[in-house]
Amino acid sequence: MAMRQLLITSMLALTTLSATAQDNAWEQASATTTQQVNPDQKYLTGAVPVVDDHVVFETKIAAPGKSRAQVFDIMRQQLAALAKDASQTEQSRLVIDDAEKGQVVGSYRERLIFKNKPLNLDYTIFNYHVIADCSDGEAIVKLTRIIYITDPERDATVMRAEDWITDHYGLSKGGTKLARISGKFRRKTIDRKDYLFNLFTKALQQ
Repeated sequence: MAMRQLLITSMLALTTLSATAQDNAWEQASATTTQQVNPDQKYLTGAVPVVDDHVVFETKIAAPGKSRAQVFDIMRQQLAALAKDASQTEQSRLVIDDAEKGQVVGSYRERLIFKNKPLNLDYTIFNYHVIADCSDGEAIVKLTRIIYITDPERDATVMRAEDWITDHYGLSKGGTKLARISGKFRRKTIDRKDYLFNLFTKALQQ
């Protein structure tokens, strides 16, 4: 009887240990590190800022040791060169070139490609403005006034960024992934913004 009681007590002890084993810190750390990172994370909630009901991407770029005139000249060169890039149409141009105020603005119209395969070219016409306000040692750069012309070769439709790529329109209801249709516009717009802002940063910090 005493032996039977001892076996029961031992089994209960093992069951308790098994139930609490998952509380080990090293197991929790392992579970955390093996979780897959969401590949869309950078495109999710908050990635498309809205200011006064308009989509406005903005960055402040430091230009150490450079005067306002130097910063302006660099940004003017960058925006003028962008207007002549192979991706642009003939409508792309500088619309404000004011050295006295330190402001230069470019208006751009380009083809933004989602997929380019034989017999399957998926793209949109991407219209936007880049605004650069220059001062001593820095430039504040904005990408805004974004308009898409979707399906331009068949059933062209004009869509404002505010009605297409914001958190409300560009994400799933739970905000955990990109929306099925407008999500690709959100992704490519953010990628294009990142590319341009990095380009301007390199130019100003050379």
